[in-house]
Amino acid sequence: MTTATTRHSDRRMSPVFVGILAVTAVTGWATWSGFAEQPGVAVFLFVTAAWVVSLCLHEYAHARTALHSGDITVGSKGYLTLNPLKYTHALLSIVLPVLFVIMGGIGLPGGAVFIERNRIRGRWRHSLISAAGPLTNVLFAVVCTAPFWLHALDGVPRDFRFALAFLALLQVTAALLNFLPVPGLDGYGVIEPWLSYKVKRQVEPFAPFGLLFVFALLWVPSVNSAFFDVIDSVLNTLGVDRSLTDCGYWLYRFWNGTPEVCTSF
Repeated sequence: MTTATTRHSDRRMSPVFVGILAVTAVTGWATWSGFAEQPGVAVFLFVTAAWVVSLCLHEYAHARTALHSGDITVGSKGYLTLNPLKYTHALLSIVLPVLFVIMGGIGLPGGAVFIERNRIRGRWRHSLISAAGPLTNVLFAVVCTAPFWLHALDGVPRDFRFALAFLALLQVTAALLNFLPVPGLDGYGVIEPWLSYKVKRQVEPFAPFGLLFVFALLWVPSVNSAFFDVIDSVLNTLGVDRSLTDCGYWLYRFWNGTPEVCTSF
């Protein structure tokens, strides 16, 4: 198997990722127990840390799938250690997604692991490598919303519900954005192997600007409204009401204050 050609140290979980998991666990406990004097601070740290965990898992899914598809170089590049500092562009993969969550509550897709595609044979494998990342966000969203669609919220503290709802919104947003068939995003990577050489050459110059184009479109009020209507529909299907995600968003941005309606739950 291809994994036999990677060293054990190349697949050992990074202390950096372990530290992020620890922050997620501690702040999650603080959010659940109400230990923090300002619950918004605990929610902010919990959601941010959990979001970074999901970004790391997203990139890991790309790398792990590539490894089993023939690119054994992902191990030596450090992609299998879940260390976000090993990514090709830490700014794109971690810093910008976190900043956009803080600024506007948008789960901006990151993504910067370099896969040596020439080592991989078969169009299905190329498509699966691209799909693996956003599918991780889908799985994360299902886990975050499980207490809602399983009707298992008895005993779950209010602030923790808000935090889970907002985190689920980020995951659904990231999955949908990533699956858009726009050059530079994973959705385009899924369909690219099936396109003609001529089409790929024509599209290639636009790949570096695809994400910027999508983000600019989201600033158009009508597009933004339509996009989040889709997000709300998905979350409603998973049992998460818009009011919960809104309160999670406001609690996350604790420096702006939390609307009084969120204290009535």
